[in-house]
Amino acid sequence: MSNGSLADLLALWLPAQRWFAGSGAILRDLVIRSDVPLTDGDPELRHLIVDASAGDETVGYQVLVGLATQLNPDFGPATIGTLTDGRVAYDGAVDPELTALLLEGIAAQRSVGPVSFRIEPGAAIDSGAVGRTLPATASNTSVVFGDEAILKLLRRPSPGRHPDLEIPSRLARSGSPLVAAPRGWIEMTSAADEPAVLAILAEYFTHATDGWSLAIADLEAAEPGFSDQARLLGEATAQLHGELAEAFGTSALPPSALADMASNMAAELTLAVGVVSQLAEHERAIMACYAELAELGGDVASQRIHGDYHLAQVLNTSKGWVILDFEGEPSVPLSRRRAFAPALRDVAGMLRSFDYVARHQLLQEPDDQRLRSLAADWVSQCQEAFCAGYGEVLGEDPRHSWPLLRALLLQKAVYEAVYEARHRPGWLPIPLHAIAEAVHEGER
Repeated sequence: MSNGSLADLLALWLPAQRWFAGSGAILRDLVIRSDVPLTDGDPELRHLIVDASAGDETVGYQVLVGLATQLNPDFGPATIGTLTDGRVAYDGAVDPELTALLLEGIAAQRSVGPVSFRIEPGAAIDSGAVGRTLPATASNTSVVFGDEAILKLLRRPSPGRHPDLEIPSRLARSGSPLVAAPRGWIEMTSAADEPAVLAILAEYFTHATDGWSLAIADLEAAEPGFSDQARLLGEATAQLHGELAEAFGTSALPPSALADMASNMAAELTLAVGVVSQLAEHERAIMACYAELAELGGDVASQRIHGDYHLAQVLNTSKGWVILDFEGEPSVPLSRRRAFAPALRDVAGMLRSFDYVARHQLLQEPDDQRLRSLAADWVSQCQEAFCAGYGEVLGEDPRHSWPLLRALLLQKAVYEAVYEARHRPGWLPIPLHAIAEAVHEGER
């Protein structure tokens, strides 16, 4: 790559990143809004906030830029480009020497210009622990330090109280075993806005397995038996909702608010049909379900929830299920992610996740009737067990609120169809087949 300015190099590099919101779109413009040197030397570490414009949208991204006169060959895939002064710019989040500075900064409660490092009161941090960077996800980059702490770098930070710090901090301080207790965080202050959380350091669970991996392995086993874990997960989910209600309070959605919710669902569906044409054949039936929701009488309880709840967001640990990643969908404004919602939205998300596991297994062999039957039984048993466990803790099976739960399940599946069409077309049959079956069941 030819030498150039850092902004020019970032404009070429950024769209190719897993956590870039534009899915490889060509940038119209890129501006470095903030550039804070966190350390000099070779390599140097600079903390950047860049505003990238693609289409009609401008998104702010956090980039830790390492600058070295000679790049370590191990970091070659993280190369951003070569500056006019001959130094190589690369993603500093992959360099243990540079990420160590972040851990040390939190332990020392360091401040550099607008960037401040904070420690959770009473937290113990091994500032000498060596970091290893995990593969990037769709919205973040995480670094594990030793076997006890994990630092999540929020690639799209925004001003305001971040739910993935706010919720675990509140619950952990109350003694909840359901969350990964925060150890510290990094934030950026601004004269115009609330501080923006840049990174969160939290408890790390060694030898734990995420729910998605555990479920996939179970379904592939000769004798699947995930329903016991599903029941425990239902109990943990209900306990979480109880703790969230106690910590943040509750409110009631009157019938008019449910009608508004149904109207929003219908508007989302109309837009989704424009993206996924296969949804058109089910549009009328889905709209009928939403209309039934709009006609419900009585209030519905509303509270803080997880907001993006699925099997990849939960860990099976030696002390039971632990729930992670309370940030919600990063593309949604922070105010909406922190807003109250029916707890059944989380229930719907997990029920859809069980279905995803089974249908994912069928993608390669869609005509294998034995496998289809096995997958259908597995989903039914897991969903039954999850709802039973949830109801045992809170006193009511979520399926007793079927009109609301059904509408939320369909809304989630419609969202999934749009996401898969845009990002993973090969997975599009998963939500489409689920919608078709749900509509068929409703018509019988």
